[in-house]
Amino acid sequence: MTVPGIDRPRLVEWMGRNVPDVGEPLSVSLISGGRSNLTYLVEARERRLVLRRPPLGHVLPTAHDMRREWRVISALAPTPVPVPEPVAFCGDEDVIGAPFYLMGYVEGAAVRTREELGDPAPEQARGLSERLAEVLAAIHAVDYREVGLGDFGRPEGYLARQLDRWCQQWERSKTADLPEYYRLVDRLRELLPAGSASTLVHGDYRLDNTLIRLGDLEIMAVVDWEMSTLGDPLADLGLTLTYWHDRGDEERARIPVAGDVTVAPGFMNAAEFAGHYSKVSGRDISDLGFYLAFGNFKLAVIVEGIHARFRQGKTVGEGFERIGSAVPTLISRAHRMLDQH
Repeated sequence: MTVPGIDRPRLVEWMGRNVPDVGEPLSVSLISGGRSNLTYLVEARERRLVLRRPPLGHVLPTAHDMRREWRVISALAPTPVPVPEPVAFCGDEDVIGAPFYLMGYVEGAAVRTREELGDPAPEQARGLSERLAEVLAAIHAVDYREVGLGDFGRPEGYLARQLDRWCQQWERSKTADLPEYYRLVDRLRELLPAGSASTLVHGDYRLDNTLIRLGDLEIMAVVDWEMSTLGDPLADLGLTLTYWHDRGDEERARIPVAGDVTVAPGFMNAAEFAGHYSKVSGRDISDLGFYLAFGNFKLAVIVEGIHARFRQGKTVGEGFERIGSAVPTLISRAHRMLDQH
């Protein structure tokens, strides 16, 4: 059976030369849930692996960087941050049409909805939300120079570069002109904080970018490191809270990203999550309003890119037809965050 984005005969040949110990790949199947990079389960003769490659179309410059994602999970493998085992990287686009890498299969689920979470006791759900904050703090606590990531980014001027970068992504992806978007950019530029001490940042940290062992709700691995770099850790926190869905936030319920899992009984709300992160990391979060606005801005640009690929017929999977309507909502939420800042 043909699998989108995979040239099976060439993959079999490449794996035979580069990872012969895992045996012949018997089957390759798309793992559902990916809205950006594509993720596949590779059932090899000796073990299960996961393959990651960029999306099939409309790939923006610097986005979906497989080598970057491979490098960071390789660096983090010996640290307290849970990541999948790095297995092999391929930069030769002739193999399957794009760079890709293989990592060990992790027994865990990327949970987006309450249904996928099951029906845990409220104290279990609270424990999971606490652990999510603690893992984020662990990422930010990594000595990036010690693990070989000293040149992974340019920490100075991170927020200003991020703003410029996402503005460029918007111009390449936009499907309509939105005056409120441009007004938001002007406001963000005026209010850019000096930033805190630089750390490794994930760049897209949220619950469904972790793999959770259902039952005890332990976080087994953090995945989707394509946007990672060195920069302001509070930008990570702001984006995590942008994805967070508090109980009773009906507007947030209409934004089809990250699901509704955080409304389950027991989950901390966004303010509690931020407070727990501040406690375990020791970081001052008094300027969080700006970072929440920046998170909504960034997510609006990401969603516009996904919407552009959907309009081109280049997305794989279901649920993309409603995503474009979330863009003006996210921009409006960002303005409100700045109004309250």
